[in-house]
Amino acid sequence: MNVDAVIGCLLGLAVGDALGLPREKLSRRRGDRIFPDADQRHRFYRGRGLFSDDTEHACLTAQAMLRSGGQPELFQRELARRLRWWAAAIPAGIGRATLASCCKLWLGYSPQSSGVFSAGNAPAIRAPLLGICLGDDLEKLGAFLQASTRLTHTHPAAEYGAFAIAWAARTSAMIPAEERVEPRPFVEELRQVVRGDIFSSRLFDRLDAMVLSLEMGQSTEEFANTMEWDRGVGGYVLETVPVALHAWLRHPTNFREAVGSVIRCGGDTDTTAAIVGALVGSRVGKAGIPSDWIEGIIDWPRSVTWVEELGRELARGEWRATPQKAKPLAVWAIPLRNAFFLACVLKHGLRRLLPPY
Repeated sequence: MNVDAVIGCLLGLAVGDALGLPREKLSRRRGDRIFPDADQRHRFYRGRGLFSDDTEHACLTAQAMLRSGGQPELFQRELARRLRWWAAAIPAGIGRATLASCCKLWLGYSPQSSGVFSAGNAPAIRAPLLGICLGDDLEKLGAFLQASTRLTHTHPAAEYGAFAIAWAARTSAMIPAEERVEPRPFVEELRQVVRGDIFSSRLFDRLDAMVLSLEMGQSTEEFANTMEWDRGVGGYVLETVPVALHAWLRHPTNFREAVGSVIRCGGDTDTTAAIVGALVGSRVGKAGIPSDWIEGIIDWPRSVTWVEELGRELARGEWRATPQKAKPLAVWAIPLRNAFFLACVLKHGLRRLLPPY
């Protein structure tokens, strides 16, 4: 297993998440006015960055993978248990579908029946690591993606979107450094792998529009405009996935520009930036992620060092045959960290009530 790709994926996701967080849910115009340089440096807390629930989902996924022994059923049970306790610590910004699923888990629903009918982004956030680590076995990758997605989201589009991101991460990690991913062949390959229905058709219609945009030389912001997402990219896979893939295919090795381009689109910026960060990070590794963006993150107990070590443990690959110990975490500190994070979120909420409008 490619160690640089796994670490780059997890770190890239975390860095993109932290950088995009201040502009989350802001339109492009309002984001440019309040945080004109948020695509260039951290602006969440005194010029530093913290992780949102997106990085936490990726880390929970990695820990569940370590405990799975390569078995999708055990992976799903482990992920369900970790999500249940994660929700109990009251994380700020948890998605409605994920919250509803966690509540169902606490009420005694099984992991097979805890999902809700939603096409939200959480499964796509959990997908990049699965694509890199299991992309050599299409059947197992599909089983793990299905287990991850249906735990919280049962809408078919959520599963197709998650698979598209996993396939992109796999492709990004496998392609030689001197080669470029061509948009049209990539989408056609993805179309051949996916067994389509009406929900996949809606996604592929937008991916075909993405290919045309890239062939015309449009920027990611221009593509979002043509799709009438000029007020921001929504928190659903049918918007997030095409925009994230556009930024990755346009800037496959330029982490700074790829992540910055989706932040400038507005909307669900922490999630889109996290996904793009994971895709580009899979290709360039930690060395290709701007060091000032890595060093600017002050989160704890899921620190940058902890996230990197988690990626290193996952990259060993021993978990694919035998369950491994999940990397320990100072769980007693998480409620305190979440309280501090919530205070920062409330401060940002008050700031958004003030001009410039």
